[in-house]
Amino acid sequence: MGGVAGGMSAATRLRRLDEEMDIVIIEKGPYVSFANCGLPYYVSGEISNREDLLVQTPEKLKARFNLDVKVETEVISVDADKKEVTLLHNGQEEVMSYDKLVLSPGAKPFIPPLDGINDATNLFTLRNVPDVDQVMNYLDNHKPKNAVVIGAGFIGLEMAENLVHRGLEVTIIEMAPHVLPTVDAEMASFITNELRDKGVKVLTSQGVVAMENNGQTLVLNTGEKIGTDLILMSVGVRPENGLAESAGIELGMRGGILVNDSYETNVKDIYAVGDAIIVKNQINDEDAMIALASPANRQGRQVADVIAGMPRKNRGSIGTAIVRVFEQTIASTGLTEKQVKDLGYKYHVVHVDGKNHAGYYPGASMIFLKLIFNPTTGKIYGAQAVGKDGADKRIDVLATAIKGGLTVEDLPELELTYAPPFGSAKDIVNMVGYAALNIIEHLAENIQLTELEQVKASGAMLVDVRTPEEFAQGTIDGFINIPLNDIRQRANELPKDKEIILICQSGQRSYIAQRMLAQMGYDVKNLDGSYLLYKAINGIS
Repeated sequence: MGGVAGGMSAATRLRRLDEEMDIVIIEKGPYVSFANCGLPYYVSGEISNREDLLVQTPEKLKARFNLDVKVETEVISVDADKKEVTLLHNGQEEVMSYDKLVLSPGAKPFIPPLDGINDATNLFTLRNVPDVDQVMNYLDNHKPKNAVVIGAGFIGLEMAENLVHRGLEVTIIEMAPHVLPTVDAEMASFITNELRDKGVKVLTSQGVVAMENNGQTLVLNTGEKIGTDLILMSVGVRPENGLAESAGIELGMRGGILVNDSYETNVKDIYAVGDAIIVKNQINDEDAMIALASPANRQGRQVADVIAGMPRKNRGSIGTAIVRVFEQTIASTGLTEKQVKDLGYKYHVVHVDGKNHAGYYPGASMIFLKLIFNPTTGKIYGAQAVGKDGADKRIDVLATAIKGGLTVEDLPELELTYAPPFGSAKDIVNMVGYAALNIIEHLAENIQLTELEQVKASGAMLVDVRTPEEFAQGTIDGFINIPLNDIRQRANELPKDKEIILICQSGQRSYIAQRMLAQMGYDVKNLDGSYLLYKAINGIS
């Protein structure tokens, strides 16, 4: 049941394993195997052909895989004792028996019960092809001038970008303190800056509490009212669990379907995969809901193996994800710093920056990378990267490292491809490993920007080791300038009875200064991320 990522992967894999099995796919909507991740890009015309969104059709699936695909057909009940499902198609009911039933219902957009929301005629969500058809029809027929995107997650950000490309003025409203709540605040600041640079109005720590004038006016929790021609609701998803619940299948966190590591529910011969199920986070072994296409496809294949009698187990997921926002891309894997902190884990953080390829080769651009790790064992808890190009590659490498059980000590050992157009001799992944090792081996100490005010209050001396020209263009309040090349000669100006905090542009020069001064007997630490991160957080161009 369900003919998109998980369900279709299960059906096609089963056919490859068993040519004689009768396989029926039941899909409530009019399309199967469609590219739901591509829907926002069809809105702007970046994907110009609607047919490109339709990866397969029932006819093609019948011809190639001998699958019986029933679209616009809903499973309305399951009788687990009789092993029968009741289908509804064009108002007609049909009872079908099964030996094994795989549920892949996916997740649906959450629509909050706001005052006036049922009267809104300009409100849309984006989950499937009919949804995007409605958006396109509204854009073509009503010619809206502006739009409000409620929710700054993946779909919200993608839709904001593509509505801007479509020519609309866009406002994003996000209840969380920053956009993209699935990453940490300082990393999300790069995306906030990019949105604002492209003319998007970003409102955080605010939410819509009511809609007026058939959705033409939004009332915020601050009391402010915003006019809009179009509303895109993207405040999260909820598992499609109605059928599972009615069939007596156990549910867990947020209504997700509970399965074991073979995807079996508590009801015999009923399995479940995809966005609707609860999985184990592979890093902390806790329950999680990870609504992403890659895990859903993998789960579909694995449940087919289980049904075919192969010893396949779900090892869990780590939530690797990526989104492009105009000219910036942000990617993440594993746990965020906030999650690690909430779990009470001992952890440390390093931020480093580097180029996507050799700096002397034309077109090089910056990548900013964050690593969260255990300072005793070196276990990697998570990572986030942002940049114009190359964030995907670095997070893919680190996701593989997490899945493979590598530690920060292994990162400098990774042999990654290098030629000037493609990478650097010391890739940023290698460099973040070195930075983390320096922390573990007590060759460097750092503080985070969130700790700076407390350190200032304790009387620490603050030193910016950039050039006088860089310093004159802006620094953090309280820092004095002693350029790196003058540190040895001017060390006598620094106190040995106070903590010294160093910054530079990115952290490299301040680390060199830290090593010099530490060997002279100074109590010295680096401000992690340095001025580059401070600028991003504070929106300084």
